[in-house]
Amino acid sequence: DILVDGKVCDCDVVVTCQVGDPVPLQVKLTNWSKHSVGPFALTMMPYQDYQNGVHNYELQDAITFVGSNTFHIDTVKPSKDSVYFGALLFLYTGDFYLNIKFHEDNSSRELPLSWLCLPSVHIRATEPVA
Repeated sequence: DILVDGKVCDCDVVVTCQVGDPVPLQVKLTNWSKHSVGPFALTMMPYQDYQNGVHNYELQDAITFVGSNTFHIDTVKPSKDSVYFGALLFLYTGDFYLNIKFHEDNSSRELPLSWLCLPSVHIRATEPVA
């Protein structure tokens, strides 16, 4: 589950926020399997989609994270969940997307890392209301 500014998000919803206001993020990973899973790393990466096949991830002048954009998840037991909190601060107006990835964080494995990507979250940063 992904919550932006306290609202549940899915790929069809555009979340609107104001430039200069921190936007709370919450990502909840629920383990519906019969076995414990982990360890994982959760990474959140903002980008702009130029609608021509180009994604701009170089947004350090437009967006900043309040806290970290990467979290370590040790183990999630069956039918339990793990929740991670953060916040984004938009410095300019525009349409932005948040790419959220989980990847295995186990260095003892000889196989390549496995990735689980959630649908991108669409966030529209607008001018503050005076």
